Amino acid sequence: MRLLTTRHAVFFPKLFSLVGCSMVSALLLSLAIGWSSSASAQEPPATPAAPAASDAPVNAPAETPASTPVSNVPAAVAQIVSQIDAAANQRDVQAVMRFYSPQFTHSDGLTYQTLESTLQQVWERYPTLAYQTTIDSWTQEGNADVIETTTTITGSQTEANRPTNLTSTIRSRQRIEGNQIVQQEILSENSQTASGATSPTVEVILPEQVTIGQSFEFDAIVQEPLENRILLGAVQDEPVDANGYLQTLPVEFEVLSAGGLFKQGRAAAVPGDRWISGIIIRDDGITTISRRLRVVRP
Repeated sequence: MRLLTTRHAVFFPKLFSLVGCSMVSALLLSLAIGWSSSASAQEPPATPAAPAASDAPVNAPAETPASTPVSNVPAAVAQIVSQIDAAANQRDVQAVMRFYSPQFTHSDGLTYQTLESTLQQVWERYPTLAYQTTIDSWTQEGNADVIETTTTITGSQTEANRPTNLTSTIRSRQRIEGNQIVQQEILSENSQTASGATSPTVEVILPEQVTIGQSFEFDAIVQEPLENRILLGAVQDEPVDANGYLQTLPVEFEVLSAGGLFKQGRAAAVPGDRWISGIIIRDDGITTISRRLRVVRP
């Protein structure tokens, strides 16, 4: 899959970069513990976050059949979620890991060991992350509980006197056996950072899912009038990989002649998830956005 970018190569860490922004997905340790929840068995179902998509969504994922209303989630399941929430917000890695099976698997390639080490690294560097999750659905499969959740992650960091705020929303599916999480799959991901006095307001258009080899568009449209100001922008397209959470990657910036990023790409020839990220720099602030694009077979 390829998206066109040109000029001005710089190095850009996927967490918070030297210019005070992020290729947001790296902050998704939410991917592993992001469903830690303040939900309880008595709470009403939350409305899932609307996907960032084109006007006509392509091959939208099928809904989970026979979902039980959230009000009927077993108390034991709700308690597990609540306890993980408390441990995550207190940065207690050992307490979080007690709820994960040693045989834990993850759609991004995380294992029990890599999850534990990654959480330790991220919470040492970014101690203000806060997690809040709602349970969207619950089903029972034999002796296992399967829940789908929506997690909101917020956090902030200040570098060189420039504050940066993160907001991220992740939908995921977890399988619980014997009071431990044995499997997790990320269904969708939508993240944004805002840095500076008045960061650009950006509307993003990207399908949530495409088929292999299919063309698609990625638009990040600045909502404020351009006037006489100059915009710099960049797009990055990379495979979702647990090994890439903390990597520093090169990014090429270009002067934007229009009010945003307007790119066309083609999906890879093999199925898999991609991170599609964009950054827009203006004299008064920086906005970074990231979306997960699922590439599937027809």
